[in-house]
Amino acid sequence: MSTLPHSVLPPAAGLGLRSPHVADVLSQRPDVAWWEVHSENYFGGGLSIAQLEAVRADYPVSLHGVGLGLGSAEPLDPAHLAQLKALVARIEPAMVSEHLCWNRAAGRFFNDLLPVPRIEGALALLADRIDAVQTALGRRILIENVSSYIAYDDESYGEAELLAALVGRTGCGVLLDVNNLYVNALNLGVDPLAEMACLPVDCVGEIHVAGFEVLDGVVIDTHGTSVSAPVWALLDAALARFGPQPVLLERDTHLPPLAELLDEYRALTARVEARSEVFAC
Repeated sequence: MSTLPHSVLPPAAGLGLRSPHVADVLSQRPDVAWWEVHSENYFGGGLSIAQLEAVRADYPVSLHGVGLGLGSAEPLDPAHLAQLKALVARIEPAMVSEHLCWNRAAGRFFNDLLPVPRIEGALALLADRIDAVQTALGRRILIENVSSYIAYDDESYGEAELLAALVGRTGCGVLLDVNNLYVNALNLGVDPLAEMACLPVDCVGEIHVAGFEVLDGVVIDTHGTSVSAPVWALLDAALARFGPQPVLLERDTHLPPLAELLDEYRALTARVEARSEVFAC
């Protein structure tokens, strides 16, 4: 049982906390409902983890992993999982999430969120990995859909179908990134609304919005621009289907000053609150 306040993410807008903004957040304590950080940035000790503890004392915090690689054919990295377990015990986050991706093969690590080939055997492998992580952490985790730039031949599942099956097998939840859905629609012709319809209405525990960029004719999930109008529309559709949820604004590249980012955050807050008023009616 958590010994800290703010142990649950509220169904409100949150903001990704990045290192250039940490000092300003600690000094200004802005009016943000909750923060999300990348887990791996806080492995070990030092100033960064002390700063995160200070943030966690005043706000709910969600830990979002980018390096575990649940879908890799190689076994989970025990050192990585041990560091994640130690961080969870220290921070007592309101939520922990990982990606539906792979990142390791033949002893090599790839610093990317590579889409899992959704072929025979993928469901069993991923279910085993998710079970292992949830057992190690002693809690339910969320799994995020990812952006894709190529499609594999002869796949057995759509991404949302695979996520829904994993929810049924492991009891995990889904972190629904609607920007990733839109990127996949532009790159691969995936139908975002059909993907959402595949997911059980009670499985989503968090939603992400972000911006993308077009590079050499390919739509890239850079988190480097403001949220686009089609992604805002997909957020509205997601909230209509899955009900009030914690909704995160992600920004990782072309990072603006905190004051400017807070303006974008307030636009998200207004949208989420407007949807909540509809649910209340």
